[in-house]
Amino acid sequence: MTHATASRAVLDAGGRAPLLPAARTAFLEALDQGWADPRRLHAEGRRARMLLDGAREAIAGAIGARTQQVDLAPSHTAALHAAVRSVARGRRRTGDQVVVGAVERAAVLNAADFAGDRVTVAVDADGRVDADEFSAALARPGVALAALQHANGEVGTVQPVAAVHAAARTAGVPLLVDAGSSLGHVDVAETWDLLAADAGDWGGPGGLGVLVTRSGVRRSPDWPEDEDRWFPGGVSVPAALAAAVALQVAVSTRDAEDTARRRLVDTVRSRVAAGVPDVEVVGHPVERLPHVVTFSCLYVEGEALLAALDARGFAVGSGSACTSSSLEPSHVLAAMGALTHGNIRLALPRGTRLEDVERFLDELPGIVAGVRAAWGVGGL
Repeated sequence: MTHATASRAVLDAGGRAPLLPAARTAFLEALDQGWADPRRLHAEGRRARMLLDGAREAIAGAIGARTQQVDLAPSHTAALHAAVRSVARGRRRTGDQVVVGAVERAAVLNAADFAGDRVTVAVDADGRVDADEFSAALARPGVALAALQHANGEVGTVQPVAAVHAAARTAGVPLLVDAGSSLGHVDVAETWDLLAADAGDWGGPGGLGVLVTRSGVRRSPDWPEDEDRWFPGGVSVPAALAAAVALQVAVSTRDAEDTARRRLVDTVRSRVAAGVPDVEVVGHPVERLPHVVTFSCLYVEGEALLAALDARGFAVGSGSACTSSSLEPSHVLAAMGALTHGNIRLALPRGTRLEDVERFLDELPGIVAGVRAAWGVGGL
């Protein structure tokens, strides 16, 4: 039975956050001003090129890079694939090993398998790699590239990127940092050689990725030659401009949003653990993203729980945030040794209201109990 609710509460913004109002305005304006092909030499094309270059410059400024180091990709996945493939090919004389953490996005793991010999470093119960183990792995002969996420978008745990980057520098191995869940939410330090990010995650339009490459990193494409060397065909100019505007807004409001959303996540973590029987809250309790929290419930199937919450007006995530919407068991949770079923992930958008979180927490125990009863495991 579907229960009436005053309004829907969107608590799932991981990878696809609601478009920020300033980004929407920029997108609509760019549809009028930047519709032309930026490679054309007529006035309309030059105007589109100016907007595209301005977007790259703004993104570079927000990241702390030079404009010429920033490439825009048709998706975050495309940016990750291109980074792994092109660096592995560019450094093939060094070796073919790609060192990764066990909880990297599927895009990184699959690209590492495609490009060479993947070496996987395990994580602890919080989903964090051991910096010493990771450093030892990338110091071995034959390593072409190392890849380590800034923070995990599924459980929120922040990785020891600075320590790993220092070891990578010593070993002469470039480090790809996936900031797809971090950029715009927390400070992403300059401890990287390649940086990938996702505009949809920080409140820009979906379908636009960013790849930043430091000078001196050798890359060689393994795809056909094109006028746009790294991402053939280019990207949407309106999307690029909207992404740049959204990132500027996200960075300028980051501290205030961090405080507000971290407080909400702390409330979720404590109340779920105390109020729902047989539940496991995962991820590092302190060294984490401010807006992400994940918990797993025994004796319940994730898809059924997601559907029940959706019927009550709550949009949440389940399964793996970094693979697909197929609700397959999460490789992230499996690597952590955590429950892989009955999983619910919240990624709070900017401006999430306390009353929506409180309502979610008030209704969650009864919803979980109802799903368990429907599965014949009530009263446990």
